[in-house]
Amino acid sequence: MSPVLAGVLQMLALIAALALAYRPLGDYMAGVYSSKKHLRVEKWIYKAIGANPTAEMRWPAYLRGVLAFSAVGVLFLYLLQRLQGSLPGSLGFSSIDPDQAFNTAASFVSNTNWQSYYGEQAMGHVVQTGGLAVQNFVSAAVGIAVAVALVRGFARSRTGELGNFWADLVRGTVRILIPLSVIAAILLVACGAIQNFAGIHEVGQFMGGSQQWNGGAVASQEAIKEIGTNGGGYFNANSAHPFENPNPISNLLEIFLILLIPFALTRTFGRMVGSLKQGYAILAAMVTIWIGFTALMMWTEFHHGAPAFDVAGGAMEGKETRFGVGGSSIFAVATTLTSTGAVNSFHSSFTGFGGGITMLGMQLGEIAPGGVGSGIYGMLIMAIIAVFIAGLMVGRTPEYLGKKIGTREIKLAACYILITPALVLCFTAASMALPTPGDSMTNSGAHGFSEILYAFSSGANNNGSAFAGLNADTQWFNTTIGLAMLLGRFLPMVFVLALAGSLAEQKPVPATAGTLRTEKPLFTGLLVGTILIITGLTYFPALALGPLAEGLAS
Repeated sequence: MSPVLAGVLQMLALIAALALAYRPLGDYMAGVYSSKKHLRVEKWIYKAIGANPTAEMRWPAYLRGVLAFSAVGVLFLYLLQRLQGSLPGSLGFSSIDPDQAFNTAASFVSNTNWQSYYGEQAMGHVVQTGGLAVQNFVSAAVGIAVAVALVRGFARSRTGELGNFWADLVRGTVRILIPLSVIAAILLVACGAIQNFAGIHEVGQFMGGSQQWNGGAVASQEAIKEIGTNGGGYFNANSAHPFENPNPISNLLEIFLILLIPFALTRTFGRMVGSLKQGYAILAAMVTIWIGFTALMMWTEFHHGAPAFDVAGGAMEGKETRFGVGGSSIFAVATTLTSTGAVNSFHSSFTGFGGGITMLGMQLGEIAPGGVGSGIYGMLIMAIIAVFIAGLMVGRTPEYLGKKIGTREIKLAACYILITPALVLCFTAASMALPTPGDSMTNSGAHGFSEILYAFSSGANNNGSAFAGLNADTQWFNTTIGLAMLLGRFLPMVFVLALAGSLAEQKPVPATAGTLRTEKPLFTGLLVGTILIITGLTYFPALALGPLAEGLAS
């Protein structure tokens, strides 16, 4: 079987699996966030934290819950790392330095999971399981909760109430993320991923010396890292490591887990607003971008431009032979079009245009299908922008799902789409202008610039994947990327929740002959075009200096 055909068959199998899971999971999640009943274990949690799950919150109160919970998470994870040397189960590793501890705490609480350290050489079992894995669950649950609040803003009228943050957080964790992760962890163990609490041990001889590896609860953390679109690996090689991702079957399973919830949330959205067709329209836009990016990536990486490519069957540099070009390309697009950041190959070793595709996927805002929660609310913001543009074209007041898009709504949407590019471009410019950050680049010229542009694109968009080649474990990068991750996560949430509150207060307006039909293919095309044009205008100059220049020169 040719490598190209193998890649295509993997893509078709993935689409079939996602299609089978789409309806039951989407409907189930809609039921979870619409139910008035509380499980016994949930009641225990509410009692322990002193929360009243039945109290409705307006958007400022909902936002305070999000920020307070996340701030406590950052502080707890920071202290856990700083005290690691005194904790049991540390495997002899010392405490983490302050700047790296801040960076890691910000990373995992913001659902980014950027890692400027070697996991198997820095973090013991307590930090890995009691700190990082816990944040994998709750940071993902926070993202879904914010998305559900925005959906309620569209579904409700004449009220500013968006639900209860603590109830949404607990339900998302207990009823969705934990059950799915248990099933996924069992499947990963069956595929060969390790799951233990073994210490450091020798595994044989290599080049005249012994190799040492430490074990860990890898399969369970791998499961939630993919399902929650987190991405931080137990080992530095991430999903390229055979302990995390042993074979092509586990590779396809991990891609499926990455895309599962973000795609299914479009049906949850349609079910909660009372129109499944609206969910299908959003899904169609996501699928169009995802398939287009995957096809383009596979074309660039299979393109035979040199004798070495002909022999290898594609651009195999930086890729695992057990996955090949097809499996690596599908994984790379899935992980950068979501906020996952897991990698099964090194994006720095992709072709110039291939590396640019991974960067552009993040710079789109990771909305096709995006991270858990962040993907659907990012796409809904873009839908608001699209109907606003359509309204300008025909001279009518824009409406979406029966809600008028007025001055306040469009200002909030505009702030949302501007904050992340501002963080990426400003931090990248500062790093290139100052004398010392450039010393962290392994390469010079266009590729070196791409290393820094990728790092801040990954951090501010809460992706977490690395281009490789950049030494990010410095005070400058630990601090600036940490700030980019926190600001890139929580400032957009401010605008999302404020928008949700504004929409929930409105009185629905009836559809007229001049209302744009947002469930039709025409709107899907408009939405895709709006996304690509806005991103292109924002990032094209920077991309032209990095991956485009490198691709054209090769």
